[in-house]
Amino acid sequence: MTAPDQHAGVRYLVDDVQAAIDFYTTHLGFTLNHDAAPAFADVVRGPLRLLLSGPASSGTRATPADAAGAGRNRNHLIVDDLDTEITRLRAAGAAFRSDTVSGPGGRQILLADPAGNLIEIFQPTSRP
Repeated sequence: MTAPDQHAGVRYLVDDVQAAIDFYTTHLGFTLNHDAAPAFADVVRGPLRLLLSGPASSGTRATPADAAGAGRNRNHLIVDDLDTEITRLRAAGAAFRSDTVSGPGGRQILLADPAGNLIEIFQPTSRP
């Protein structure tokens, strides 16, 4: 089990490890932790470690073919100003998968990485 002082890891299956590294480090503030491209890399943002597994990685090979597509699960990244982030990401050519949605906890929009994995960009409601 992961120790409390270690990063929590989430594996994302990607078609192109270098494209995923570029996307997460350039657009979402992750830093490159380990690069074994083209098979694998991991990037870190705060306590989150994304394991970017390309077609040649053991993580991808261990996944049954019928379970290999991007699902409805997603990473949840909190931002201070959603509108500013949307403008910045659109200008960079990012692929959004939803319109902005508002709810009791805040506002969000879904973004896709180059492999189609989802990222929720979320601005919480101000609390008094």
